[in-house]
Amino acid sequence: MTPDAHAALLRDVIDGFSHHQKRLSPKYFYDQRGSELFAEITRLSEYYPTRTEAALLESFAAPWLRDFRACALIELGAGNAEKTRILLDALGDGATYIPVDISEDFLRETALEIEDEYPELNVQPSVSDITKTLRMPAVMLSPAVYVFLGSTIGNFETCEAVALLRNVRRQMRASDRFLLGADLRKDIATLEAAYNDAQGVTAEFNRNLLHVLNRDLGTDFDPSMFEHRAHYETKHGRIEMHLIARAAQTVHVPGWKDVSFAEGETILTEISTKYDEATMRSLFEQAGLVVDVWTTDERAWYAMVVGKSGGGAAGD
Repeated sequence: MTPDAHAALLRDVIDGFSHHQKRLSPKYFYDQRGSELFAEITRLSEYYPTRTEAALLESFAAPWLRDFRACALIELGAGNAEKTRILLDALGDGATYIPVDISEDFLRETALEIEDEYPELNVQPSVSDITKTLRMPAVMLSPAVYVFLGSTIGNFETCEAVALLRNVRRQMRASDRFLLGADLRKDIATLEAAYNDAQGVTAEFNRNLLHVLNRDLGTDFDPSMFEHRAHYETKHGRIEMHLIARAAQTVHVPGWKDVSFAEGETILTEISTKYDEATMRSLFEQAGLVVDVWTTDERAWYAMVVGKSGGGAAGD
């Protein structure tokens, strides 16, 4: 970890643990182990979003990319780029693929795999924190398609989601498009099961965040002293994922102070907002984007949304 990355992590931890409801940013889930665990989660029977999104991409990606005449694909939060291969198969020879992710090691591995599988592509990985800035090559082919899959947009509070979408829109030219995957509102039992799998993979993924802090920040969490819980919070229409202290304990945060946890106290580690068409269109509008295409699966559990730049937005 670089000194700048270490300082940013410490700032985020101090900020998160200074709230009455302690919280940690979900962006730190995705070290090498976390990314591997999430890839395992996406294959679980309870976790419907990945396979539903993949089916939509199988049906619509190729005609969309042909219509857009896309010659560059920029994937935000690329991870292992598994579903992206559906899009890459539809790109023409000589196109550019820019995977963007915060985990440098995982991104490098993904880029090498894509280069081997698609030798005709120009692969230019970009290590970036998409919540802050997008580092794009100096020369960008156009039309380009910016891709944000996995309903990752739901992990942000509304103001943060709007800010992220504005960052994307500022990069876009008139011929560019933005392709977003969004999980939709449905019965609570289905939603909660997706984040509380019977095998406990999501629980391990959640606790891995504490291993990341121990390794990269020098904290002394005992991850076994925290249990995983995810529930649907009706008021805000979202899943909330927590780590719950099994007993009262104190954790040392180097560079700051000792932090005490009461028995039963929780750390909010992730939110996953569920949308409907009206809320998604509102997000786009606030970011200066216009919804061009809205497509769902047969059950209306998941949506693929295509947007284009609609000019400026309030607050720019």
